[in-house]
Amino acid sequence: MADAATGAEDARAPEGRPGLVLKARAITVGGPLLALAIAILFFSIKSDRFLSGPNLSLILQQVMVVGTLAIGQTLIILTAGIDLSNGAIMAFSSIVMTKLAVDDNVPPLLAILLGLLVSAAFGVANGGLVTRVKLPPFIVTLGMLNIAFALTHIYSKDQTISGLPSALTWLGTTFKVGNTAVAYGSVLMLVLFGVFYFVLGQTAFGRHVYAVGDNPEAARLTGIHTSRVLLAVYATAGFLYGVAALLLIGYANVGDPQAGQTDNLDSITAVVLGGISLFGGRGNVLGALIGALIVGVIRNGLQLIGVDSIYQVLVTGILVILAVTIDQIARRRLR
Repeated sequence: MADAATGAEDARAPEGRPGLVLKARAITVGGPLLALAIAILFFSIKSDRFLSGPNLSLILQQVMVVGTLAIGQTLIILTAGIDLSNGAIMAFSSIVMTKLAVDDNVPPLLAILLGLLVSAAFGVANGGLVTRVKLPPFIVTLGMLNIAFALTHIYSKDQTISGLPSALTWLGTTFKVGNTAVAYGSVLMLVLFGVFYFVLGQTAFGRHVYAVGDNPEAARLTGIHTSRVLLAVYATAGFLYGVAALLLIGYANVGDPQAGQTDNLDSITAVVLGGISLFGGRGNVLGALIGALIVGVIRNGLQLIGVDSIYQVLVTGILVILAVTIDQIARRRLR
């Protein structure tokens, strides 16, 4: 079965011009991989520590939260939407989990479940406003960002929550692969990418997501319930933000109300650098993983060679603009 990303690209290409489709695939998949390979090569030359097992494991741990957020962001961007609220939802979910478990003596597993349900409810609320009220995703998620941010600080009273039970921090613990410690959270992130790669490429739901993002009216005329697809996308993304909250707790070992304030932009950056079109209907979820790794490699590598952190932000901004420019060029060539 052809994957959904290929199907979406084929739908965009004029008949008799398969070469343009192949070029679009190369840009979508090959471009981010090439950028990642160049970054790895550059920093491996500049620093002997870069390619060490512990450092590579550290990069994975540093990107596992944003990477998981980027899966949900990918689902939404594939439908031509965008989510500015994911970092704030994640932060609120993490506070719900930790505060319930520590302050209210709720069993840890139940606290985790309630935190996941809270984040999924935010996703459903986003999806409902987009599908029922017909508000633009940008406006809906911007408003929800402020709501989740405020609730996080109100509920936590701006207090960091420590002394967490081991069930909440387990994903931050590690196991040995040779002499390298690998976090269970890093493995979970990679598993989630594998699951959603399959879902988007090999299921009817995945094909519907691409179809809605490519042309919602055409999708509706073919019998796809576009509102249901969008609602499912936002609800699934919300649930993933709850998983990211659990990963964040495992990484930080505390419930931090200040967390996640730039993670919404970082997740968008990962998606864009991964070659996923901001205009919907084209891209591959594994591209978001590559994009997250590009950001992680650049930040880690620049830190290893002693470059000031502000230049990490500068380089990331330049890469985002280049990625969007490439996407625009690809779209024009496919017309």
